[in-house]
Amino acid sequence: MGQLSERVQDYRERLQDWWADGGAGRGLVVTVIVLYLLASVIIGMFWSSEPDLFAVKERADQRAAEMGLDNVIGFTTTATLMEVTDTLLHKRGGYLSNDVFPPGVWLDNIPNWEYGVLVQVRDFSRALRKDFSRSQSQSTEDKDLAVAEPQMHFDNESWAVPSSEAEYERGLKALNNYLRRLADPKEPTAQFYARADNLRQWLFDVETRLGSLSQRLSASVGKARLNTDLAGDPAAVQSTPTVDDQEVKTPWSQVDDVFYEARGTAWALAHILRAIEVDFHDVLVKKNALVSLRQIIRELEATQEPLWAPMVMNGSGFGMFANHSLVMASYISRANAAILDLRELLSQG
Repeated sequence: MGQLSERVQDYRERLQDWWADGGAGRGLVVTVIVLYLLASVIIGMFWSSEPDLFAVKERADQRAAEMGLDNVIGFTTTATLMEVTDTLLHKRGGYLSNDVFPPGVWLDNIPNWEYGVLVQVRDFSRALRKDFSRSQSQSTEDKDLAVAEPQMHFDNESWAVPSSEAEYERGLKALNNYLRRLADPKEPTAQFYARADNLRQWLFDVETRLGSLSQRLSASVGKARLNTDLAGDPAAVQSTPTVDDQEVKTPWSQVDDVFYEARGTAWALAHILRAIEVDFHDVLVKKNALVSLRQIIRELEATQEPLWAPMVMNGSGFGMFANHSLVMASYISRANAAILDLRELLSQG
């Protein structure tokens, strides 16, 4: 240990002597570092722009034409899941959540946006595997979806050996195999069942996700919140006691993180629900629920309006300055309430 310390000290002294003597290329080294940092800042600003919404039906039709397949039931929804995942990986700057070098390692907003998208990709790939592709609880799961779903749940911050991108690409390949089999009339083992009960099950997961996001967004301003964990069930119990009245507030350093996670979540959900509108059209019309779905999509798409401020503002609720988190929470809450109504409509005969 002592030899190592002496060696480090020796190198440090040599470097100091070289710098003090005006070592060869000192000015060049400084110039290169400055230019690198400046370029990183500019590239980082370019990479920080979020992808635009895309036309779901047109992209699915284009993919079907390129593959020489028919756009059958379930094709649009599966193709949209693939398109959302592909955009996550290949947008400007690529996938940034696992970057370890500038400018990616400095960026904060887009990685949180990516996480919001990724959560929806994971949730829907799981629903596709356990519900949409199976006729009943005792049926066999699809072989390609059994590969795709766990791939999407791989660590989102793994830089190498293996990288997150490589694992998600394997999931995309498995989804593509399922999509090709789905549209092949000679492959009856690949199915997509557009049923109301399947849709209700996935919407329940969406409802819980949006409910959590709404609470976290609203907590951008500190509020006293009553404990309602056991409300509605007199026999309910919990593992450890909690206070009846507590102050809930998101730390100021995490306000923009939650905001951009919500933006990513809404971006992904808006596309998937557009695809649901196509593949579940007859079911939704029969349940008189089509307009309810479209209202949910409208609320989610409203969250994608450009942010005309240099940062996420966190003013008080009725103060002089805006609070972007509360605006986002308003859209998310309305979408969540509409999903609850949609689930009720789907449960009716």
